[in-house]
Amino acid sequence: MILFDGYDLIVYGAVVPTLLRYEPWGLTPTEAGLIGSYALVGMLVGALVAGAVTDLVGRRKVLLVSVSWFSLTMAACAMAPSAEIFGLFRLLGGLGLGGVMPTAIALTAEYSAAHRRSLNNALMFSGYSVGGILSAVLALALVPAFGFRIMFWLGALPLVTVVPLLWRFLPESVSYLVAKGRTEEAARVAAQVGARVPERPEGSAGPAGKSAVAALFTRRHLVPAVLFAVTSFFGLLLVYGLNTWLPQIMKSAGYPLSSSLLFLVTMNAGAAVGSVLVAPIGDRLGMKPVTVVTFVSAAVSIYLLSSPMAAPVMYALVAVAGFGTIGTQIMVNAYVAMHFPPEVRATALGWTLGIGRLGAVVGPTFGGILLASDLAVEWNFYAFAIPAAAGALVVFLLPKGTRAAAPAPAAVAVRV
Repeated sequence: MILFDGYDLIVYGAVVPTLLRYEPWGLTPTEAGLIGSYALVGMLVGALVAGAVTDLVGRRKVLLVSVSWFSLTMAACAMAPSAEIFGLFRLLGGLGLGGVMPTAIALTAEYSAAHRRSLNNALMFSGYSVGGILSAVLALALVPAFGFRIMFWLGALPLVTVVPLLWRFLPESVSYLVAKGRTEEAARVAAQVGARVPERPEGSAGPAGKSAVAALFTRRHLVPAVLFAVTSFFGLLLVYGLNTWLPQIMKSAGYPLSSSLLFLVTMNAGAAVGSVLVAPIGDRLGMKPVTVVTFVSAAVSIYLLSSPMAAPVMYALVAVAGFGTIGTQIMVNAYVAMHFPPEVRATALGWTLGIGRLGAVVGPTFGGILLASDLAVEWNFYAFAIPAAAGALVVFLLPKGTRAAAPAPAAVAVRV
């Protein structure tokens, strides 16, 4: 599911160079950047709504509806007759995409043992980077022969591949079932996945969505909730800004299109491999120092990319940049899931990713404005290194009491 989520988001960056040459639409870099932001505006709304709605209707239903919705809108993008209609369906598709991530992260955290939450989250979220790699590889192979529309048809495949599997095999959240008083069903699901049934939290008889939202903004959670949201803003600005514009930035630096798309593959591969390797360190030492280091690695690698260098060194820096941007956001998501207790976890993730989507919206537009400006090509890199450094500073400011490695209260215990 996350693989297709990553594919459907990153595919736009893989086809941007082709769209800029597509004469019937006549797009400028700035216009292309705005269209790239439309899906992310939808994701902002989708993440905020899903974070609260999952506590009302359950995580299983939210995932089924979200995946079906973004699949249908990808098919609509493939048939779009104009740039305006295309942008509209990217916006609508973002609603479904926004509901997937926080819900999937919350379920992964719930069914993971405390000492494996970061690793399991990284393994699950590596599908995002694999989806990004597929989008670039398939663009290299298919776009020259079939045009950009084939890429969006492929993005509609989850409707007939993933949704039936989710319907058949995806269990509901045990914590949600307990909070709703459905203890017998919770016991069946817990036995199915090897978990124990947690005690019903006090006050769960009321509307779960309202209590979770209210609890998130109490004195206990307010400061970390705000700082996590700001951290996600910088992380997602980097993720979507670079995934949308890296091929074009590299092309402006003198690389041919095929080589530029290979940079996109390298960046996502670095994110997938690096996250899985580093996540266990976060489980042992805590997520705060790990997240600071990943942000710093992004800032340094992106800055160094501004200088001409041998191809092997360039590819290595792009891989580190992928780990420091996409990988950092994976670490942030795990950090949030490990910090907040189960009764507010989905809401906290929805809030963090929802507000963070403002950065995702800014990223593609920011990159388009940079490319359309008269600034030296080096500034395309400097401008993305600065938010990476700012993100490291915000993580450093998180309260000392935030213990990412500690088991969350009332967490579901999982047999390993």
